[in-house]
Amino acid sequence: MIVEDDKTIKSELKELLENAGYETSLLEDFEHSYENIMNANPDLILLDINIPYINGEVLLKKIRETKNTPVIMVTSRASDIDEVLSISYGADDFITKPYNPTILLLRIGAIFKRMENTSDTIHYKDLIIHKQKGMIIKDKEEIILTKNEMIILNYLLNNQNRIVTRDELMTDLWNNNEYINDNALTVNISRLRSKLKSIGHATAIETRKGIGYILT
Repeated sequence: MIVEDDKTIKSELKELLENAGYETSLLEDFEHSYENIMNANPDLILLDINIPYINGEVLLKKIRETKNTPVIMVTSRASDIDEVLSISYGADDFITKPYNPTILLLRIGAIFKRMENTSDTIHYKDLIIHKQKGMIIKDKEEIILTKNEMIILNYLLNNQNRIVTRDELMTDLWNNNEYINDNALTVNISRLRSKLKSIGHATAIETRKGIGYILT
């Protein structure tokens, strides 16, 4: 999402990012900046300091009260105090105008690369699993998992292509303060399989009779 009131710069940023393969969203209603950003739920925000109705640094501070969305401050100011304030309020990076387009793209790419490498996000075939959100995403479809289902799937993912015993899964659930019995484990496995089946992965979790399960 581009939060910039200068129409020329906004247009240039949009063209630059879309040519680089990113989808862009432009903030148009600055009087309700915070609400519009929350509703858009962007993956990354390019935020100018000098915008109408609210200072960009104040807006950043407000965003950080509820969201950890990466934010790059893009501004014409070049003073150290603005950089210090932006970083202290939670900005992930800071770039001044006139910015070097290549450097801006490299910084955006670096942030997305860090996001991909965080332990919260796991890739499995054509799925993206967000552990903290307890969510599986395929294309634009979102499947919500219970806490127990997420713990089980995460353990299987961490031990992919290896048979995991039922005792291992029970121990991991207990280590996460989820005290379930053997029957409850069977129910959770069944529900997790159903959810994976609904997004095209019916055979992801195989049963190895008398031993346990394997995620292939």
